[in-house]
Amino acid sequence: MSFDISITIFVFMLTMIAIFWRPGGLNEAWPASIGAIIVLLLGIVSWNDVLDIVDKVSGASITIMATIVMAVILESFGFFHWSAARLARLAKGSGHRLYWYVQLLCFLMTLLFNNDGSILITTPILILLLKNLRLKPHQQIAYLLSGALIATASSAPIGVSNVVNLIALNIVDMSLYMHTAMMFVPSTLGLLFMSWLMFQVVKKKLPKKLPSSSHDIEEHFFTKHFHPLKVIPSTVSKKKRTRFMMKILLFVFIMRCLLFVASYFAFPIEIVAVVGSLLLLMWRWYYLRTNPIDILKKTPWHILIFAFSMYVIIYALHNSGLTDILVQLAQPIVGEGLLYATFVMGGLVSILSNLFNNHPALMIGTITLTEMGLDPITLKTIYLANIIGSDMGSLLLPIGTLASLIWMHILRKNHIKVTWKDYLSVSLLVIPLTTIITLLLLFYWVQLIFT
Repeated sequence: MSFDISITIFVFMLTMIAIFWRPGGLNEAWPASIGAIIVLLLGIVSWNDVLDIVDKVSGASITIMATIVMAVILESFGFFHWSAARLARLAKGSGHRLYWYVQLLCFLMTLLFNNDGSILITTPILILLLKNLRLKPHQQIAYLLSGALIATASSAPIGVSNVVNLIALNIVDMSLYMHTAMMFVPSTLGLLFMSWLMFQVVKKKLPKKLPSSSHDIEEHFFTKHFHPLKVIPSTVSKKKRTRFMMKILLFVFIMRCLLFVASYFAFPIEIVAVVGSLLLLMWRWYYLRTNPIDILKKTPWHILIFAFSMYVIIYALHNSGLTDILVQLAQPIVGEGLLYATFVMGGLVSILSNLFNNHPALMIGTITLTEMGLDPITLKTIYLANIIGSDMGSLLLPIGTLASLIWMHILRKNHIKVTWKDYLSVSLLVIPLTTIITLLLLFYWVQLIFT
């Protein structure tokens, strides 16, 4: 093994250990950026490579960050408290009904924003609700864990719901429109199966009858913070709030649809995403009379540094010859037929994601595919199998995705303890089966529609 590949693998392993360990609560962007600087200084990645990386990563990263800004803006409007109150009312005292509404909320938030943004939105909402209902710790964990799993996995149906998906789309030169046409139906059916299976697993931990709320979450927040409605804490004001929140969600939905329109016409989607965020920021400034600087402070900009730095390290692995080795190993697999290749490559990315996180796993897998000279349908199908492995199969362990790491961090901040045993008691039963079913659905959907 050459010196370049040995030192790059060593840097990569140290980087991943630091990201998973997070000594002293270290932000994951720090070890990633230090690893990237090392391979740059060693000359394994050239400055010309950096320009190529910027070209591949910048559009995806800007799109995701613009979407996350929208999620942060929602919080300032009181969306979290409003949603928590709505979930409690929709559940009508049934713990089982609450489970399905939580699943629906997490799915929709990922489609409207992205998996990281969805975790940032739905986790605080659920914590507010579950603590207000005074549920026991094991009952809270059942809702929080099942919600987080479906929120993260829901980035599979549309490519714009995950930063690494968007970067990989750019690598294989695939539009959002084509990704959604090939992926939405099989992955959504897979998510429905996943929700049903999780319900069977956690059903005994869910309360059949929910206790009454300790206080009105919505009124408590709006009376204290939301000045335009502060003087009218009545049923009428609640209706006004609901209309207002629905207008905001409609705006976000329209902007989401415009991303696909832009992709179809080969217009840069990051421009649409930024314009949408700016419009929503101006709306907030006008409505709340609040300076937008606070939103900039709350936005997790480190995700940009993390995504760029990880791609630099992956590029170093590529330059040092790792993808050449992987191509030699993968060629015989693809030669066995599309069904076999779909399962093996999807399964391989699942394993790599759980060992090293889905960001490097998907990028390595995608770069390898582009070096194999595959025909367009085979390339796109196996790539989408990799997406399933990266977005769904990666959830077997709580370190498999950046969204999972963010989720664990939010829980720690709120003093909610979820052990690996708690996590694995659900994921070991749900994730492998869901991944297999979704890969099978993908293959037959592609055969039915595109061949």
